[in-house]
Amino acid sequence: MKRYELIIFDADETLLDFEKAEKYAFEKAMRYFNINYDEEYHLKEYKKFNKQVWDEFERELISAEELKVERFKRLFKEINISIDCKEANDKYTSALCEASFLLDGAEDILEILSKDYKLALITNGLLVVQNARIRRSHIARYFEAVVISEEAGIAKPNPGIFQYTFDKIGHKDKSTALIVGDSLNSDIKGGTNFGIDTCWFNSKGMKGKTGLHPTYEIRRLDELKDILL
Repeated sequence: MKRYELIIFDADETLLDFEKAEKYAFEKAMRYFNINYDEEYHLKEYKKFNKQVWDEFERELISAEELKVERFKRLFKEINISIDCKEANDKYTSALCEASFLLDGAEDILEILSKDYKLALITNGLLVVQNARIRRSHIARYFEAVVISEEAGIAKPNPGIFQYTFDKIGHKDKSTALIVGDSLNSDIKGGTNFGIDTCWFNSKGMKGKTGLHPTYEIRRLDELKDILL
C-alpha cells in the first residue's frame, strides 16, 4: 500500500452537500423578489447557466467578479424577468452563506484521517461564501489549510493552486500527496496536471468520459479507509 502524508479534499459535493445548499439559497433569493417560484423550472434553468459560467471560470475565460452576475444575467434573460443581477447575486450569496450541510460520512472520515495525515482543502468558490461555509464551520479544525480560488487568484484545474497550497503548508513531496474530489474536470484533471495521485469520489456512479484516469475511484467516503489505513 502506498504511503501518503498529505490528503487534499475538494469541498462541494465531496464533503459538503452543495445541491442541498444551492436549492435552499436559490429558492430563498427568488422568493425575496416575489417570483412565482417553480423549483422544477427555475432551479433547473439556474443550474444550467451556473454550470456554464463555472466551466468558463475554470477555463479562465471569465473572472470571479464576472461570474457572480453573469449567471443571473443569462437566467433572467432566458425566463424574461427584469431584476438587478447584482442584487440577485447578493441575496443568493447571503443565503448560501447560511447553508453548510455536510455529506454523509464527511466529518467521520476527516476525524479518522486527521490522526495520521496532514489534511488540506482546495475549493473553486467565492471567498465570502466559502469562508462562511467552511472556515467558520466545525470541520475547519481538521485542515492545515483551506484554499479558496477567489482568494488565491487561481482555480482548479490550474496546477498553480496546488503549488499555492503546498507552499502554504510547507509540503514538497508530490509523491506523498493525494487529492480527493468529485469533479473530473477540476479535481482529477487538476491533480493530474500537478503530478499528484487522484481519487475520484464518484458517488453517483457516472461514466468517466474525459479520458482522465484517476488513481482511485470510490463511491462512498468511508472507502478511503481501504486506500489509506
